[in-house]
Amino acid sequence: MKARRQAKILELVRTRVIETQEELAAALAAEGIPVTQATISRDIKELQLNKVPTPDGRYRYALPEEPGAGAWDKRRRIFREAVLTIDHSGNIVVVKSLPGTAQGVAAAIDHLNWPEMIGSVAGDDTVMVVVKPAEAAAEVAERLKGLMR
Repeated sequence: MKARRQAKILELVRTRVIETQEELAAALAAEGIPVTQATISRDIKELQLNKVPTPDGRYRYALPEEPGAGAWDKRRRIFREAVLTIDHSGNIVVVKSLPGTAQGVAAAIDHLNWPEMIGSVAGDDTVMVVVKPAEAAAEVAERLKGLMR
C-alpha cells in the first residue's frame, strides 16, 4: 500500500501543480487512496519532495531532481567550490578536489547521468570517472570543466 501510495504521489507531483498537503491528500483520495495528513507529511519527507516557486510567485511540491528543485544547484555549487583540476588519460577522467570533498563532487558528477560516464569512484580528494568509449574522455573532461565556470 505504501509503495503504491508513494508512486501515485510522485506521479501527481510530476503531472500537477500541488501546493499544499491538503491538495495532495485530496488528489490521492480522488484516486481511491485515502490518507491522513500525518501520512502525507511522512511521505513527503521520505520522497524528499521540495517546495519550489511557480511563475506566479506561489510554491508547489517538486521532485528533488526537477529543474528548480534546487538539487542540481546545490551539487553544482559544491562542484564549483571544491574542484581544483580536471584531466584525463585513456578512458579515465580524474577530478582533483579539496580534501574531504570528493564524495560530494562524485555525487554531482553521477547526477549528470551523461551516457558516456559509466561510473565514478571517489576517495578523499580525487574522483575517477570511467568513460566509454575512451575517445569521449577528452570531451567529458571539457564538459566538466565547463561546469566550473
